[in-house]
Amino acid sequence: MGLTWSHAPTLEVFWSSLNSTPMKNRSSLVLAFLIGLAISVGGAQAPAPAPATEPPHLEKRGAVTQLIVDGKPFLALAGELHNSTTSNLNYLEPIWGRLAAEHLNTVLAPVSWELIEPQEGKYDFTLVDGMLTEARRNNLRLVLLWMGSWKNGTSRYAADWVKTNQERYPRVQNQDGKTLEILTPLSTATRDADARAYAALMKHVRETDSTRHTVIMIQMQNEVGVLGDTRDHSAAANAVFGAAVPAELMTYLNQHKEALRPELREAWNAAGGKTSGTWAEIFGANPETDKIFMAWNYARYMGYVTAAGKSEYPIPVFVNTWIVQPQDKIPGDYPSGGPVAEVHDLWRAGAPAIDILCPDVYLPDFPGIVAEYARAGEPFFIPESRAGLGGAANAFYVIGQYGAIGYSPFGIEDTATWPGNSSEGISSFGSASVGYGSGDPLAKAYAVLRDLSPLILSHQADKTIAGVWLNASQTTQKVVLGNYTLNFESRRTRGAPANVPSVSYALAICLGPDEYLVAGTDIEVTFTPNTPGPATAGLLSVEEGQYVDGTWVPGRRLNGDEVQLRYDLSAAAAEGQSGAGLRFSANGPTVQRVKLYRYR
Repeated sequence: MGLTWSHAPTLEVFWSSLNSTPMKNRSSLVLAFLIGLAISVGGAQAPAPAPATEPPHLEKRGAVTQLIVDGKPFLALAGELHNSTTSNLNYLEPIWGRLAAEHLNTVLAPVSWELIEPQEGKYDFTLVDGMLTEARRNNLRLVLLWMGSWKNGTSRYAADWVKTNQERYPRVQNQDGKTLEILTPLSTATRDADARAYAALMKHVRETDSTRHTVIMIQMQNEVGVLGDTRDHSAAANAVFGAAVPAELMTYLNQHKEALRPELREAWNAAGGKTSGTWAEIFGANPETDKIFMAWNYARYMGYVTAAGKSEYPIPVFVNTWIVQPQDKIPGDYPSGGPVAEVHDLWRAGAPAIDILCPDVYLPDFPGIVAEYARAGEPFFIPESRAGLGGAANAFYVIGQYGAIGYSPFGIEDTATWPGNSSEGISSFGSASVGYGSGDPLAKAYAVLRDLSPLILSHQADKTIAGVWLNASQTTQKVVLGNYTLNFESRRTRGAPANVPSVSYALAICLGPDEYLVAGTDIEVTFTPNTPGPATAGLLSVEEGQYVDGTWVPGRRLNGDEVQLRYDLSAAAAEGQSGAGLRFSANGPTVQRVKLYRYR
């Protein structure tokens, strides 16, 4: 940098001093001046320190609650690693780049108690630090999964010194008195040990990441609940079950009586609607009451652990749910006490520090299950589901229809690009078919969602966005959005080839009174006015294209064969249709922007 007029007074003083200094001392004065000037100029050039920003947090914005990262809404295009992948950094190292190449921006990564606290009170965060380094190198965010006391109901990720001391850290017992490999949530000693370890982890995250915000959320434990029986039948648990329901819970139930889930309210009413009594007296003597009892105790335990972590670093925390499967008959066939939809009130009462109750959805009826778990205006996230075409449809749907903060298929490293893989493959999770490589449907969907993220997040807040999910049993859907009803129809219903995909999906955004953006796969869209005026909607213009850095970049202008859906024009006119609409192929998703006009 050259000298500027701001240095003029300094120069004047220098020349005055130089002229009055003996010749033999002038070299020292010049050197001192130059050093001072360098410091002055360097100081002027040095950038001001970046202002401290809030940690990642949840914030209500309009109609939804969004995840805020670095001061802006963030859409998590995520994937969860297999449980053991993060136990070895060398194994994990080559995976990071492949995940980034598949257009993820977030990775769900397990952190196990047994590996970070191998000896009581002695912590080793080498694995955590390695994940932070590689995530940053690949421009990825992290959601850490705290595998503490429970994973899928069992306690195999607990520290060795916890697993081997059953007197200090007791287990669940079944009705036959057999001990199960499940730490009981009724143990204060186990809860406190778990909380200390988790708080130490969060302290470390704060110390190493609070200015970088690589870690944006935490999952507390994983799919908790008792497997193999309806509840803990140990002597200690039986004593608590036979005692009065805590006044704290009864107060909550009475205060929220009209808003309770119908299953819980009906169980309470069927037992007489009492305001005090034992668990069996309040809710009835049956397996469902055992589930309610365990739900309260898991919630209290995990809420306590969560609060301990938030006292160190208060970022959002969610729990995930092993949902009831079609073959399940009673609690214990699925984890009894886990945060399934019908006991959400128990979890909200017992664990206010937990921010989101999330379902893990692998069953075919994704829209139906999401409708059970999402609550209007509250944050929502899918931490485990499928990849492939079904995952692409699920992500579009839950982000568009429910304002979700993100979506995450399980075993994401199976779908990332691996050298030598073909374009088709089978996931190692169950029998879920997924694609491999750059042509994977989820990667293509994430690429579109990434480009649309600023638009999506803005329109989530003002509820001018919708998601559509169609399959062979539901081939049409109507969405009222702005001044028009959008009529979505799976292309298979118009004689599409038999090999078209089994799921069709779309995301629609109302950009203005007569303008829409639609992204989709294997679907057709027509528009019907729903406000007074001319009854038929025509396509004024249709462009395919994409958003680049928030700016629409048009491609082809579509007309003629590309928008003509039917030729029975009189019949179409009788239905308020022009015969034209948007058409999306099975190789999507692609994006189209349409302007409409109305005529009689």
